[in-house]
Amino acid sequence: MTDDGKLVERVTFSRGFDVCIMAIDGTWRRDCRLNAISDTDAALTVEGSIQGLNLKEFFLLLSSTGLAYRRCELIRVNGTEMDVGFLKGKPSKKRSAAGEGDRAGV
Repeated sequence: MTDDGKLVERVTFSRGFDVCIMAIDGTWRRDCRLNAISDTDAALTVEGSIQGLNLKEFFLLLSSTGLAYRRCELIRVNGTEMDVGFLKGKPSKKRSAAGEGDRAGV
């Protein structure tokens, strides 16, 4: 569920997709299978051990080149399966009202 009470629909993949998780600072990386995803979270199966890794904040790399990614936090872990939530970026600065008002007179 989202903050406004709407249900978020997850897309589930029968075979999964190969993805990776990686530390924010790039010090570790693990191969994973993406089993399900929504706008706010994902379900993964991790290959290898995650013991000792800082999973408070990390990247989910959705492409082999790293151009498609999401910033994540660990929600739940059960053996090799984990649920992660997507973190929102810092709020962007809104455009000034004066800049928009200048266009109104044109």
